[in-house]
Amino acid sequence: MIKLAVSGCKGRMGQRITELALLDNEFALSALLEAEGNSSVGQKVGYVKINSDYDCIRGCDVLIEFTTPEATMENLDACLEHQVKMVIGTTGLDDKQRMKIIEAAQKIPIVYSSNMSVGVNILFKLVEIASQKTKNVYKPSITEAHHVHKKDAPSGTAKTLAQIIEEASKQKVADIKSIREGEIVGDHTVVLDGPEDIITVTHHAKSRDIFAKGALVAAKFLINKKNGLFNMQDVLGLK
Repeated sequence: MIKLAVSGCKGRMGQRITELALLDNEFALSALLEAEGNSSVGQKVGYVKINSDYDCIRGCDVLIEFTTPEATMENLDACLEHQVKMVIGTTGLDDKQRMKIIEAAQKIPIVYSSNMSVGVNILFKLVEIASQKTKNVYKPSITEAHHVHKKDAPSGTAKTLAQIIEEASKQKVADIKSIREGEIVGDHTVVLDGPEDIITVTHHAKSRDIFAKGALVAAKFLINKKNGLFNMQDVLGLK
């Protein structure tokens, strides 16, 4: 059984990850983290007390992290100290923070992905294939839409899509449109505009469960890993 820790357990993603983990007999929920000063600290989810001290992850197998870049870096240090594997879905990380994850992965195994959804990772693969075949003949653009509470723009997923397109087609994605509206879970559309036709690839998320379920799949993937940096393409065997 996998001893699981969840950071940001009262956030939008953290709550669903926690709820779904409790329903999965492959997991034993072992630690729940929230920021110091959060009103939920000290409360219990099932039999697990919510804690603001990251030392509570001692003895856990995997920490799933969907929080802020600053909190993620603090929890990365804690995972290194206690040799806990990590699934990181936090977006908005800068180059220095991403480099710290790369360095940490030499010592512990980490799945780091801008999007944990199985469907979105299939989208990544489809966009890679389309961009390779159309090269610089088609002009790429990306539109992404999320709820009004999302702080970073463009989304981490849109940035990943742009990177995939640029590496596959050898041309820059100059147009990324971000929409923040209502309670949209997450929509991403890639348009490849050619001289004779237009290719459009779209993913629409109906529920945050797609991200939570993907994170739990990633946690299971890490169990037999000693170290290394992985993404959801590795987890799903899409490479």
